Formats: sequence, C-alpha cells, structure tokens
Amino acid sequence: MILKEVHTRNEVRSFYKIQEEIYRNNIYFRYSESDITQLLVKGPSAFHRHATVLPYLMLENDMVVGRFAFIHDHNLHEYLQVSFFEAQPGLQDVARIITESAHSRFPECKKVVIGLNGHLNYGAGILISNFNEPPVFGLPYNPEYYQDYFLGFEQKTMVSYRFPLKPFVEYHQKMEKIRDFKGITVRKLNKKKLRQETELYTWLNNACFPGHPYWADRYSEEDYELFNPFRFLIKEENLLFAEKNGKPIGFFLWYPDFNQLIRNNQHLGWKAVLRYHLANPIDTFRFTEIAVLPGYQVSHAVQALILYATPFIQKTGVTTGEGGFIFEENISSIVMTRRFLERVTGTKMEPYRRYALFEHTL
Repeated sequence: MILKEVHTRNEVRSFYKIQEEIYRNNIYFRYSESDITQLLVKGPSAFHRHATVLPYLMLENDMVVGRFAFIHDHNLHEYLQVSFFEAQPGLQDVARIITESAHSRFPECKKVVIGLNGHLNYGAGILISNFNEPPVFGLPYNPEYYQDYFLGFEQKTMVSYRFPLKPFVEYHQKMEKIRDFKGITVRKLNKKKLRQETELYTWLNNACFPGHPYWADRYSEEDYELFNPFRFLIKEENLLFAEKNGKPIGFFLWYPDFNQLIRNNQHLGWKAVLRYHLANPIDTFRFTEIAVLPGYQVSHAVQALILYATPFIQKTGVTTGEGGFIFEENISSIVMTRRFLERVTGTKMEPYRRYALFEHTL
C-alpha cells in the first residue's frame, strides 16, 4: 500500500467517495458528520489559520482503499493528527506506513494520534463497541475492524453513558420548591446575537478545559462555523449559560439526536429540518458539554443548569439521554458525571459506548 497526497479534483472526489463505498450497505452509519470533514479538508475555515491540513489517499494496486488527513494544529503542536480515517478491511501495514510518512513529513512532531479530527469540538474517537446501532449525533461511528489497524498504539479510551429522562423529570419536580442556587441564574442562548454568544461559549470552553487531554484553545470564529450551519435545528434552549451576579460562570450544551432524522444514505438537509419541526421522531438527546469555571466547581451551577434544561428536554418528547464523552483517565470528570447521574436515576451507571484515540511516539 502507498499514500498519495490529494491535489486534483478527481483525487478530491475519491477522498469522499471511498467513505460511500465503505458504508454503502451499512444501515447504522450516518453522514451527518460529513459537513465537518469538508469544512476542515476543503475549507476555507478559520481553523486553517493555525493548522496545516493535508488529505491523503491510500492506494493498493492503483485502487483507492482508504483515506485520512494529516492535521498539524500549531495550538496542539506536539501532536500530528491522523483525522477522518476510513479504510477497507484486510489492509496490511497501515499503522507502519502512516507513521513512517508522518515522521518524514512532520519531523518536528513528537507524537501521532489517530482519530482526533482537528479539535475535540469537531469530533474525536474511533468506535470500539456498539457497532450494531446508529451513533448519536456528534459521536463517531466506524466498522469494528478499524481498531485492529492500530493494535500496537497506546489506546486512550473514552466512554459515554446512557440514561432515562424520567428520573430527571421527577428530580426537577422534587427540587422545584426547595432549590436554592445561592444567587446562580441560568439563561438561554440569544440566537439574534449568535456571534456574540459564540464568543462567550468559546471563552468559557478555553477557561474550563485547560489540562483536558488533547485540548487546544479555540477562536470564536471556529465555533461560529460549527453553530451557524445548524441554526435552523438548534433552539435557544439547547445552549444555556449559568451566571453569578451577572458574570458568566458555566454552560450546558445539549441537543436532540438529529441522526434520527436521516437514514444511512442521507445528509442533514432541508428535508431533515422540516421533519424535525413538523413531525419530530426523535426519542434521544445528547448531553454534549457541561462545564463550570474552576472557581465555581463546588457551587450549584451544574445542578442549576440541568434543572433549568430538564423541562425543555422533556418538551421535545425524548425519553433517553446519552452523554459523558469522557477520557477514562480523567477520573475526576468521570466521578462527577457518574455521581450526578446515579444520584438522580438511583441506579449504578456503567459505560454504554466506548471510543478510543490511538497514540504513538514518532
């Protein structure tokens, strides 16, 4: 197998076509993440201001059998990312060929990481469990054999948790009359000021996540590029801000599982938007991100955000949530997430899906 850097229009078409070939008969795959792939590979994107993106084809006997993109983000300079990886089964020496090319092309990088797609906000992880069900919107999906291509690499495992909504509704009803958040208030996103609100979201991300594995600071233009295409699907209650004395101290991002609006061969377009607003079939929501500034992590901010969100989530008609896309080595985050879920649901929480990034020293 050899690697070929993508330059021509035909090569660009082949880069996207191989994904269609791999998933043509897979009823679980969803194309909802393809817009992010094109944003980062094709551009233009604000991300390109500080990152190099080089798409490659994997060839065997002049046939395209796979693809990926080398991404070197100067805000995460130690790592070379192998992103948007897709490959046919049964290939030989995939890891060796990629790492040799990585070392030759980017000798300044100390490590290579497989499965990080530019930034954690764009998407991360290679699925290593639950292959016989569609992914929740924003979470990755791939064939089971992908993990076998990187068996010699260090595996950084992430987990998600799945939980019923009903206990949250009951918890909200119980706390409605007795809750006291010590001056913490919650407000919804103002979509009329999406750019300004995105700046706040980005600022809170950068302030809350330093030290998180693979985190790199963002620019608000990058997050705006993510939010803006989904402005017809995202509602104001999907992004909540916690404030103390008028000062933003945290946020909660959640949204319905938009993957339930499409089948395996469809993209999230106007038909999906109309279906969502006219005949919403979604029964699951994604608990995407919740974070509080370091100085307020022992406050009531998390509780305030979740209790504020619960009636809006219930109103959508969903019955199940999935969230907590957390690195297993990030013990404090896992303990906090499990403790809250177990307190509300009254049941022991076990990981529902598992994902991994594969890391190797160059």
